[in-house]
Amino acid sequence: MQKGRVVKLDRGYPLVRTESGALVRCEHATALVKGEEVRAVIGDFVDVAVPEGHDKGIIDGIRPRTRAFVRKDPTERALPQVLAANFDRVLVAQPLADVNVRRLERELVLAYETGAEVTVVLTKADLAEDEEHVAEVRDRVRALVGPDVQTLVVSENDPASIEAVRQLVPEGTVAVLIGKSGVGKSSMVNMLVGAAVQETTPVREDGKGRHTTVSREMVSVPGGGFIVDMPGVRGLGLWEADAGIGAAFSDVEELAEQCRFRDCRHVDEPGCAVRAAVEAGDLGEERYASYQALKQETHDLRERREEARRMRGEKASDSRKKSKPRKKR
Repeated sequence: MQKGRVVKLDRGYPLVRTESGALVRCEHATALVKGEEVRAVIGDFVDVAVPEGHDKGIIDGIRPRTRAFVRKDPTERALPQVLAANFDRVLVAQPLADVNVRRLERELVLAYETGAEVTVVLTKADLAEDEEHVAEVRDRVRALVGPDVQTLVVSENDPASIEAVRQLVPEGTVAVLIGKSGVGKSSMVNMLVGAAVQETTPVREDGKGRHTTVSREMVSVPGGGFIVDMPGVRGLGLWEADAGIGAAFSDVEELAEQCRFRDCRHVDEPGCAVRAAVEAGDLGEERYASYQALKQETHDLRERREEARRMRGEKASDSRKKSKPRKKR
């Protein structure tokens, strides 16, 4: 039995790099997935057996994860889907010329929920109208994400901006790069590596990119650690997101602590500090609405999960046990 790490996932089988440095294409042991649908994801440390005469290795155990990037499975009613594991930083990419604020807020919630360091990267700055436009968007995003999150502007024409991102992925660390298809993630990885390791697609006439990356792979950054270019994820359904919402909307949460009632829903209750801040213009109506929508989404999902659990006759503790990946003893 060898220890290894999943370094690539595509439509086939996981590619595992063993402690000896060998790359082994693997499949999952039947006992690992039977009845629980547990699968190793990019970044997972695994136990691998390579039976004599077998053309593939067998993943026999998944080691405990230090952290994971989890979303609600878009194909299921109330199940989690783990996209990556065991990383140190989440880089959230948005195109400077076309920032989607609602999506950025959701991406930040999911990123914060992992417990990793979070950085926002504004890509394709070379497509901006002028420096004033760059400064305007950068300042608007910084105001949204707050002082605790670094916001970087990246341009193909500015090597220093690429170096600033490289410094965030020092040796011995792993960064996960998330963002919608076409925001320039693959191009940024190529610039970090200094070679065309990721396929890119020319930008359309409207300035938007096209979907390119279809696999997840840990790419080595020269002089640094590894970066995982995640395929453009359309669905960003929240799973366990209370902590992530609290971090992404820390300003709203601080106001909520001043509400008269501890269980205030911030709708029409008397003494609501959140609504008072909105009415006074201290909290934007859009940000308030986004916060309420995300909180309601997590509440509704929790209710559906509890209902499904009751119908199966399970206890909450049973569900928690099932969510843990098995480790070979």
